[in-house]
Formats: sequence, C-alpha cells, structure tokens
Amino acid sequence: MIPVFDGHNDILYHIGAHAQDREALWLRGEKAWHLDLPRMKKGGFAGGFFAVYIPSPSDPGAPSILAAMNNPPYVLDLPPLIGAPEAGPQAMALIGHLMWMERASQGAFKICRTVAELRACLAAGIISAILHFEGAEAIGANLDELYAFHALGLRSIGPVWSRPTIFGHGVPFAFPSGPDTGLGLTPAGRDLIRACNELRVMVDLSHLNEAGFWDVAKVSAAPLVATHSNAHALCPSSRNLTDRQLHAIRDTGGMVGLNFATCFLRADGCEGEDMTLEPMLRHLDHLIEHLGEDHVGLGSDFDGATVPREIKDVAGLPVLIGAMERHGYGPVLMKKLAHANWFSLLERTWGG
Repeated sequence: MIPVFDGHNDILYHIGAHAQDREALWLRGEKAWHLDLPRMKKGGFAGGFFAVYIPSPSDPGAPSILAAMNNPPYVLDLPPLIGAPEAGPQAMALIGHLMWMERASQGAFKICRTVAELRACLAAGIISAILHFEGAEAIGANLDELYAFHALGLRSIGPVWSRPTIFGHGVPFAFPSGPDTGLGLTPAGRDLIRACNELRVMVDLSHLNEAGFWDVAKVSAAPLVATHSNAHALCPSSRNLTDRQLHAIRDTGGMVGLNFATCFLRADGCEGEDMTLEPMLRHLDHLIEHLGEDHVGLGSDFDGATVPREIKDVAGLPVLIGAMERHGYGPVLMKKLAHANWFSLLERTWGG
C-alpha cells in the first residue's frame, strides 16, 4: 500500500460541531463522515493538512446550496466577513481538539512542525498532521495572532475561505465561471503574505480569486501552492485554476493538490457522487502536463465535500491508487503523487 499524504481535510469542523461525541467520532469511527483514526489506518492515510475553518452563522432563508450545485448554472452568494474577535476563540477551540486528537491516539497520530518530523512519522507508521487555517479570520490586522498561532504549530494558511476577510477576497462558488471575480489582496493581506514568508508559513491559494492569486505571486518569495484545486480547462468552476495559473505555480517550484470534490471534477459542474474515477485521472493528467510530475499531489477535501462513490471515504484511497496504476502511472510517479511531492514542497517552503 502506497502511503498517502493529503493536502486538505475538514475533520476538525465535524469534531468541533460534535465535541460531545469526539471520542466516538475520532477513535472508534462511529460516525459516517470521511475520516477517523481506524479508517485512516485502513486506507494508508499517512497524514495531511488539518484545516481550522470558521463556519458562517447559519442563514435559514438561504436556498439549498446542494440543490443549486446540482442545477447549473449557479452563483452562490458569499457570507459576510467574520472578524477576529469572533473567530479567534473558535480557532483556539479547534486547535484544542486537534491537540486532543494527538493525545487520545496514544502515539498513532502526531502534529508536526518540520519536514523531519513528517518523514519520521512516515517511516514509523505514525499519522502526521499539519495545522492549517482555511481562512485567516482569526488574525487581526496587526498580525499579532499570526505569531501566537505559529507558536502553537500553525504552518499553513489560506488568507480566505471564499468569504472575504480583512486580507482579501475569495471566489464565489459559481459554474460556469472563471476565477477572475473581483478585487485581490488588501494592504493588510500583503503584510500577511510577507509575515508568512518571514515565519516560513505556507500560503494556500485554493480559495483566492484570480486577482488575489496574482497579488500573492508578486509579493511572495515562496513557492505558490493550491492545496485542493483542479484544472479549469476540464471543469470551468470558479474554484479551479487556469493553465496560466498552473504555469505560474510550476515556475515557482510550487504545487497543486487534486481536489476530490465532484463539483470541481465533473465537466457539468454537478455535485453528485455518481461518477467514475476517469475525471480524476483526466485532471491528474492535465495537472502533470502543465505543472510537471514533481508539482502535483492529492488534496482530497475529505469531510468538506462530496467525493466519488467509488472512493467513499479515506478507506477508499487504495481504490484511487489502483486506478492510477491501471491508468499507466508507474511506481515512481505514484509515490510522488501520493506523498513525496508534498514533502519536497514543504522542504522548499519551510526549509529542512
């Protein structure tokens, strides 16, 4: 079994929303989401980026997102900005849950801050976790919280999760649509990118709009990374990357993780899980063609998206690996896509 290191998951959102059941959810796998410790072991999940995501307050008057995404064309309105005073305590609670997951696993799961730690975990069969922020809502304009969260282990951050922040603007969920949907980084956003470079915190571009993408490209000295995004040429969703963006990522030694979300894979933009794995392989082929085989990995979006039924959850990762092998990917390329490229990217970003 080839170990898989994954670019993005949202299990912390579910742990936080069902804190009273977290032992059953995490240790015993008694809930029906994508991830838990037993199925990670079963599926060869070696580790990944664990996202801290601050949900928007519910709006009971909003139309069903799922219904809209199954009936293209659609443009979903973005929720309003959430400030650091509201988001900060929620982020701290989710970090606490991640630390509990480490303690409760009794050595089977470890939060890592260096590539050396990631490699040691892979060699020992320990599942590794990188603390990631999917949206920088918990950080104020003076960036003091960034330094505090870094001290707690934060090593990767997306300035936005689609919803705007004081740092920039994301893409609305729209199909068909390009990613050029509005303004880019704010002055505070440029300061955030420079501070992340200083701290060697990886910057994730997956939810930024195109203007923000190019603003980061101008400001950042680090490789450009999109942890869970696909090819716009094959699925014209606002969330997917154009070939020009892919070339810019390649030219900085960056990386893209293939998103398993069906709405970003299917040519019709629909959310339905009833699809073969062929679109995933086409997106991988396209990403490899435009980025090179050293700059592509996996970024499942487990527990944050609808994934193909053939995969179903993390225990289904060997199904994808088998499909890649039958597609003609050799063992060296498959190892790169499964985990080696992520480790090399992080060495270029974090340092040895």
